[in-house]
Amino acid sequence: MSVSANISVEAPIESQIQEIAYDGTEIYQLPPTLSEHLAKCAAKIDFSKTVNNLDLVKQSIKKEDEKKDDDSKDAAAHFQSSLWPWDSVRNKLKDAFTEVCVLSDVLAIAKEKRFMVLDPIPQEPPEVKQMVQVYARKKALASAANILLTGAERLKTAHTDQGGNRSAPDFHIELLRLRRNWRLKKVSNTIIGDLSYRTAGSKFMHPGMFEVTKAEDEDNNDENASAAAGTVATTGTAPEPKLTSLKVNVPTELQGVAFIKVITQKDQGDLCTATLNMMGSTQLFPQAGEWQKTLDFAQNVLFCKELFNQLAREAVQLQAPIPHVVVGNQIRATLLPGIQLVISLCHSTSSDSNNSSEPIKDHDHVLEHSLHQLLREFHHKNTHHPFPHPASAPLGPSKKRMLAGPSAFDRYELLEMTKSQTLLEQIIAQAQHIFTRRRAQYVLDTLAREVKDPQITSHWNAMNSPTMSCVKINITSHGYDANLRTSLVIHVKERSLKCICRDGRIMHMSYEMQELRDLILYQISQHQIVCLQSLAKCMAWQILSNSSHLGIGSVEPLGNASSCVLASPNSDRLIAVQVRCDPQLDVKVYIAQSPGKDFFPGSLVQGRHWEHLGGHFKELRFDKMEGKNFHNKMEFLMASLTSQT
Repeated sequence: MSVSANISVEAPIESQIQEIAYDGTEIYQLPPTLSEHLAKCAAKIDFSKTVNNLDLVKQSIKKEDEKKDDDSKDAAAHFQSSLWPWDSVRNKLKDAFTEVCVLSDVLAIAKEKRFMVLDPIPQEPPEVKQMVQVYARKKALASAANILLTGAERLKTAHTDQGGNRSAPDFHIELLRLRRNWRLKKVSNTIIGDLSYRTAGSKFMHPGMFEVTKAEDEDNNDENASAAAGTVATTGTAPEPKLTSLKVNVPTELQGVAFIKVITQKDQGDLCTATLNMMGSTQLFPQAGEWQKTLDFAQNVLFCKELFNQLAREAVQLQAPIPHVVVGNQIRATLLPGIQLVISLCHSTSSDSNNSSEPIKDHDHVLEHSLHQLLREFHHKNTHHPFPHPASAPLGPSKKRMLAGPSAFDRYELLEMTKSQTLLEQIIAQAQHIFTRRRAQYVLDTLAREVKDPQITSHWNAMNSPTMSCVKINITSHGYDANLRTSLVIHVKERSLKCICRDGRIMHMSYEMQELRDLILYQISQHQIVCLQSLAKCMAWQILSNSSHLGIGSVEPLGNASSCVLASPNSDRLIAVQVRCDPQLDVKVYIAQSPGKDFFPGSLVQGRHWEHLGGHFKELRFDKMEGKNFHNKMEFLMASLTSQT
């Protein structure tokens, strides 16, 4: 009969021998701690290989648990039914809570590294082949030596060429000159430059990049030979070739020459007829070796494209009474009824254009310069913000806005500060002002040429703003300018005129120049009457009546007739002057004398004082009288009618 007994096998208490000294002393290795023992055991497990086994074990354990649960449920069903219908839901939630807690503990252990450190599984060290490393290092050293030798040969060749030809440019010297004016950076083995205006606050999406390379000797020789041959064929003399060691590669869309063409024209109704790729001269194209001009023209093309893009975007967004039209590279905006502003982007990339010899017609260089100024001012405002005053104030608000609180601005003034005009609105306002000013100049010049008496003199103020001009008009009579000078000031704005008369009256007029013409004619009529009254006072004549709006006679097409009645010092002569405010400035003069021929004293009227009543007025042939102008003739007339006492 065999008897089974449990035997426990334990590890020896003695520690392992780590080292034996020369004198025979044994140095024991200290036994590992529990954490070290656990880490050592865990390091021997390959979890990638045991995933499937763990899944099988879990499945078997799950099946056993399900069987036990079924058995327990069957056993419990014999005794009593379930007391709570949500018992299964509670059990599943409890299991899910347990799994979440376990996952949280595992994450805490792996993240905080206070309880256990997860070390990678030690792999067997790969076999190191010494010869392979030797060959790899030898190959790397050979590549580095080849690069150094190539660079040394190029430097030696460049030094030799420079010693033989002192006029040959140096690549690094020209690169230094290029870097003084343009932004450059090195990307791997290439040198990239930037033509854009991003540092000035531009938001245009074009990158504006160009590449700088070193021109080879063969390229320089070919370029110099072709340039010399072309010059000899045209002029017959061999020029000095311009050598350069730099080669600038500009993107295709930035090559050539571009400018903004601005035209003010009458409405033609055709939106698609335009010749936009015309250039005035072929001398604008840079030569192959002039990299500075190439970059200048490329940056100008980029600036013009950014300007046109900004104007086109604003033309689409603005809600004008007459919508703006953007077709291709042309923008049309209505200035005044029947007048259009056409802004075109002209870009030419070939110097052998068929229309290059034709001059550019009807191009407004002033408006083009204004467009450039507006965009550069926009860039300047994006990068130059006013400093905060005081120092604790936020950065960005203008000085006027900072003074809004201390100055007690109202809601209307605050709303006015928030309003700003776009580039297109500003250039339209300037174009409207230019067109209104030209019309006013034409009306004043035409009247000065048509009206000989009195004289009309216009003095335009030299210091004007882009949207307002000032002109002073003096109406004088030749030889009598010290007697009276009628002055009025006109402010020419975008779509209106403001007239300040001599007596302080202010009149606002529209852009219709007929109103200005009527006003000047009315001022001429008033000048003639007022100057005549001043002359009569100097000659001791009496002013009996004066009317600026005479209600008798034929109806005037423009304005009303003015009249004045004068009496001699002895009251024996009367002069009636009628000045009509029409384009011809018709002047009619009537005289009457006393006593009249039909006055018979003693018959019906007893008093002698009744004989001074004026008789019938008779019209004079004023054009046949002697005198240089109206006032000279009236002076002669009053002098001849004055009785000698």
